[in-house]
Amino acid sequence: MDNSSAIGVFDSGLGGLTVAREVIRALPEEKIVYFGDTARVPYGSKSASTIRHYAEQILAFLKTQDVKAIVVACNTVSAYALEDLRHSVPVPVVGVVKPGARVAAAATKNRRIGVIGTEGTVKSGLYERFICEIDPGIRIFQKACPLFVPLVEEGWWKDSITREVAERYLAPLKEEGVDTLIMGCTHYPLIRKLIGEVIGPEVQLINPAYETAQELMRVLSREQLLRTDKTPLTKEEQYRFYVSDAPEKFRAFAEAVLHFETPDAERVNIEAY
Repeated sequence: MDNSSAIGVFDSGLGGLTVAREVIRALPEEKIVYFGDTARVPYGSKSASTIRHYAEQILAFLKTQDVKAIVVACNTVSAYALEDLRHSVPVPVVGVVKPGARVAAAATKNRRIGVIGTEGTVKSGLYERFICEIDPGIRIFQKACPLFVPLVEEGWWKDSITREVAERYLAPLKEEGVDTLIMGCTHYPLIRKLIGEVIGPEVQLINPAYETAQELMRVLSREQLLRTDKTPLTKEEQYRFYVSDAPEKFRAFAEAVLHFETPDAERVNIEAY
């Protein structure tokens, strides 16, 4: 595998840009190919077999982009399809669940951890399993927050409706006295400030995106896949963005997350893969 190839990053929608942002910060010289499945978001309410089917289609598309590694920037896909994907491609595949579980287990003081995510992520129990492998004495309290994804995709990051929804979702976790909260969906860091205000300053928020980027950096270093060519690249050469629907809505959202002028996204007929 050529170390000058790009890193593939994909998500059910645009929330995975929070992971792409951390990858860009950790590995600023690397090329990125991002795919957001905006036509079929959200994944959290879909069946496990449907999620695996979607993931296989996206993987087939990323293969055409000659990527050297793939980041599954979707907690739901990481929960249901990660191992299958790893057996389907000859390049490293990094998910978001295990890195987040590892840092949460290290962060908690009272050994009471909350997990918020899509219905699929919560039902999978994967965060609970990984954390209990690290410390069986940690108690896990999970809450599905399905409305967060459409609210974030709508851009209602600071809206009073989003705050009211957050207060309802997070109330049971506050009652359980968690001191650490995993934001188990890539969309959630975009409303991190609001979540923090609702859950309270005494609760540490865990964003798996940062740890995922660090894990990717370790994997690329181990496999000698870090880009060694230091030739400067234009944004168009370094970053390519693809979506399955509504590319015209992508740019404003992406620039709000990535904080730089992004190239236009290209629509891909993902059902063809």
